[in-house]
Amino acid sequence: MKKIILVAGATGNLGKRICSELITRNAEVRAIVRTTADPEKIAALEKIGVKVIEADLANIDDIAKAYKGADCVVSALAGLGDVIIDLQKRLVDAAIKAEVPRFIPSDFCTDYNDLVPGENRNFDLRRQFKSYLDSTSIKASSIFNGAFADILKYNTPILNLKDKSISYWGEKSDWKLDFTTLDNTAAFTAEVALDDKAPRNLQIASFQISPKMIWEDVKKATGEEFRMQQLSTLEDFAQFIKKQRTDNPAGELELYAKWQQAQYMYSMFSTHHTQLANQLYDNLNWTPSLEYIKSFVAR
Repeated sequence: MKKIILVAGATGNLGKRICSELITRNAEVRAIVRTTADPEKIAALEKIGVKVIEADLANIDDIAKAYKGADCVVSALAGLGDVIIDLQKRLVDAAIKAEVPRFIPSDFCTDYNDLVPGENRNFDLRRQFKSYLDSTSIKASSIFNGAFADILKYNTPILNLKDKSISYWGEKSDWKLDFTTLDNTAAFTAEVALDDKAPRNLQIASFQISPKMIWEDVKKATGEEFRMQQLSTLEDFAQFIKKQRTDNPAGELELYAKWQQAQYMYSMFSTHHTQLANQLYDNLNWTPSLEYIKSFVAR
């Protein structure tokens, strides 16, 4: 008998990939979407075999109707407090009302459990929701993928193709950073959604790579030697972020405020995954760092 997995946030980049991976694993996939959802995105989901259910996401009873018979709810939502806390609370309450046994929250980020509260706004929102989730009766599994590998393409300080530089903070040129591709994250999430015995916290990474190792991979991929540089101490970086946040209060209402991006960089150099669950499911193929870097860096 097919398992029924319901995905919230299925119209997003990660959500659609999770749906696709679930379908390849013979699951019945349902996507719960707002009544105002983009028709083209709905059509794209239906084309790959997803059953799309429009619902009033402000109404717990309406959400619960969509959940009927589901084995697990996967949240791939992105947003601020109104989404990560308020909407996800309604998703959980509806799941409990509909007697859905399992819930996977939108914790697709660095494992924030060992980080200091207040250092990353978006992690603080997830931490607040986690406290609520763990107070309920539903069984939960959080998937921590570090940073999405895509950020390596976007000329961040960690790898700037335009300036041909690789940067780091503190004495951390050898510090390993956690990166996971969207496809690897989606495949692992599908496995967890179908695994009734999945643990509460799961750390994954397609590859763990230090700034020095990035330099080596870029040289192999391009034949060029990029400039390695320390930008500042971690302490100075933290103070810079605090000032940047104070000077830009409008950013509190922006999902990717400039200072929030800096907070993510700071967290990557403050903690990393030490207990990878990559081998939990033996049918997954993890993308190596050199292969990924070669995919967007031309020789």
